[in-house]
Amino acid sequence: MSMASTDLRLTQYASGGGCACKIPPGELERVLGGLPSGTATGDLLVGLENGDDGAAVRIDEQRAVIATADFFTPVVDDPYAWGRIAATNAMSDVYAMGGEPLVAVNLLCWPRDKIPFEIAAEVLRGGAESCVEAGAHLAGGHSIDDPEPKYGLAVTGIADPQRLLRNDAGRVGCPLTLTKPLGLGVLNNRHKATGERFEEAIATMCTLNRDAARAALAVGATCATDVTGFGLLGHLYKMCRASGVSAVIDAAAVPYLDGARSSLADGFVPGGSRRNLDWVRPHLSADGFDEDELILLADAQTSGGLLVAGELPGHPVIGELVTGPDSTLTVR
Repeated sequence: MSMASTDLRLTQYASGGGCACKIPPGELERVLGGLPSGTATGDLLVGLENGDDGAAVRIDEQRAVIATADFFTPVVDDPYAWGRIAATNAMSDVYAMGGEPLVAVNLLCWPRDKIPFEIAAEVLRGGAESCVEAGAHLAGGHSIDDPEPKYGLAVTGIADPQRLLRNDAGRVGCPLTLTKPLGLGVLNNRHKATGERFEEAIATMCTLNRDAARAALAVGATCATDVTGFGLLGHLYKMCRASGVSAVIDAAAVPYLDGARSSLADGFVPGGSRRNLDWVRPHLSADGFDEDELILLADAQTSGGLLVAGELPGHPVIGELVTGPDSTLTVR
């Protein structure tokens, strides 16, 4: 909990919330498609080409650097919890590629004339404690005066270049494992609208993907991504497209946080979740499933789990990669 004593609600100072405020995936890809080539060549092992979680550059035969950055508007009102969530989410990109975060720097945008700076100190404290838990050095950063509060990290990690987890390495027959339950988007949307606090959701968002990444490497997995702003369907579609495969999802096997379904039924749906579903709909086969079920599968997550092409002990298998060059997602 935050040490700052205040009734101030951080989520009311932002038009969006968490990873749900991401630029829609289709729009983003159109913009990135016009940039100079970032195709992986030589020591650049992973670049722009497949929209992976971070960039990877080989140092030598034993080491590769992973670089990433992630920041967003408040997803919860508690500043300390928001700091932890944002930092955990930023480091997730390193874990999603099979690396370990080494060093991070703060990225802070703050409306100094609207929110006391002591609240920002609590956000930074939360981020620092997540870095301590991850064993990553937190060293400085950058801050600007901004109309909306935003926080995150730029993170550098280290990985074995021969054992990277990539989103283009999926193979037909691989089971799909999901390491955190879904529903964070609708629960955070409800929190923003009502002020209700969902402890299970906060604990989930503050949980590092470190153990899941290590487990994926231990079973010999080569393909993974984290499930964040584009939802399960969006991130799975990107994985399938990059790998030249399709996927079948067992809807009954997908885990959800308590309260997610009831929050959806009460109308608490992030705009980002609807945009995610619209983006994948042309590639989606889901006969017999209503819109609400599909919205949950596309729900924009903040600091979600890993989606691994492989079976991880202790986590649910929710589907399988199958033959299909059209990257079709079939929900059964």
